[in-house]
Amino acid sequence: MASTAAEAAKAAEQPANGNGEQKTRHSEVGHKSLLKSDDLYQYILDTSVYPREPESMKELREITAKHPWNLMTTSADEGQFLNMLIKLIGAKKTMEIGVYTGYSLLATALALPEDGTILAMDINRENYELGLPCIEKAGVAHKIDFREGPALPVLDDLIADEKNHGTFDFAFVDADKDNYLNYHERLLKLVKLGGLIGYDNTLWNGSVVLPDDAPMRKYIRYYRDFVLVLNKALAADERVEICQLPVGDGVTLCRRVK
Repeated sequence: MASTAAEAAKAAEQPANGNGEQKTRHSEVGHKSLLKSDDLYQYILDTSVYPREPESMKELREITAKHPWNLMTTSADEGQFLNMLIKLIGAKKTMEIGVYTGYSLLATALALPEDGTILAMDINRENYELGLPCIEKAGVAHKIDFREGPALPVLDDLIADEKNHGTFDFAFVDADKDNYLNYHERLLKLVKLGGLIGYDNTLWNGSVVLPDDAPMRKYIRYYRDFVLVLNKALAADERVEICQLPVGDGVTLCRRVK
């Protein structure tokens, strides 16, 4: 659910900037950094990320690199960020919408306490099972409740039982961009006051600042409109405090306050 097959195939193409020139695509799997310097991004990876990356996450990253849709994965620096964030907020009960091979899922599972839980949803179990051996080897598979299929029906079932309201500490969304606002409305019922919701890809390949007539790949242009609407909606939503970070392809954190 992190992305569609069509998105992944398109993402493998060389991206063009607003002037129609070709950008250099970084060699690292999951490279979605908005830094202008690939060398600077590589420095961050080599100095601060890879030396601290758990062996299980490294193995999963390398397995994912061989998958034809590997650009769908969470970048290593974003995985490190999520792991730290989970620890900082003391999360115990979490949710992930969009799993792919499970790199961000593993980052979260490793950060949770032994009795922590993750409700994980994705439309493709096969991709999840590709990374499952690494998750099992890390000893955290028992924390994960994986559900195959669309996330909205699962969320609606949870909301139907008021006992689930306000019980999740954290939710991370890296799925179909056209449903982000639908997820948002439901997650505000399920995440507790003071809890966090993280939305991935909110800078969408940098396209959010391009003029409407700028050359863009079709899938970038299509989902760009949904991302723009989401960003405006989150900025105006008084139920949350927000912080948009240029990590990976852009991550917006929403702290529920109402």
